[in-house]
Amino acid sequence: MAEILLFHHAQGLTPGVRAFADDIRAAGHIVHTPDLFDGRTFGSIEEGLAHIGENGFDAIRERGLRVADELPAELVYAGFSFGVLPAQKLAQRRPGARGALLFYSCLPISGEWAFGPWPDGVAVQIHGMDNDPIFVGEGDIDAAREIVAKVTDAELFLYPGDQHYFADSSLPSYDPDATALLTARVLAFLQRV
Repeated sequence: MAEILLFHHAQGLTPGVRAFADDIRAAGHIVHTPDLFDGRTFGSIEEGLAHIGENGFDAIRERGLRVADELPAELVYAGFSFGVLPAQKLAQRRPGARGALLFYSCLPISGEWAFGPWPDGVAVQIHGMDNDPIFVGEGDIDAAREIVAKVTDAELFLYPGDQHYFADSSLPSYDPDATALLTARVLAFLQRV
């Protein structure tokens, strides 16, 4: 059994994010799903990003980091898109991390945007669609490939399609086949970390 801290994407803690967490819980894992938007959800990525901008990008990310203070050190950190920011930072910087699950987004481990090198012994899976205009078009896939090239226990999984939030069953971008495969891979990862 693993204990996971799962951060939602820019549209908020949607029913689809909650459903994903419930699927992981059903396999016997503990999943914490903090709501960084105080119950607000948004109809589009753009609306969610506007909310983040109004409240301060760094302030919301730091709020996510503080959630971990109340939890054990031995966590798997997971995030969907915007939620990758606190998840990846915690996985790279908080001692005791067991692993990281990065969905639809990834930050480099070198250069200006990096939190530093990837820590030894922290496994990571990165998931995205092969034609996602954000994951692929904005360069997150390059960051993911850098991690896979430099980290011993790192995997990048690409799914056919062009949707960003493809594992959120409450949104039109949902892809049930890709989500089923993603979930199976996540559960296998959680069994071994």
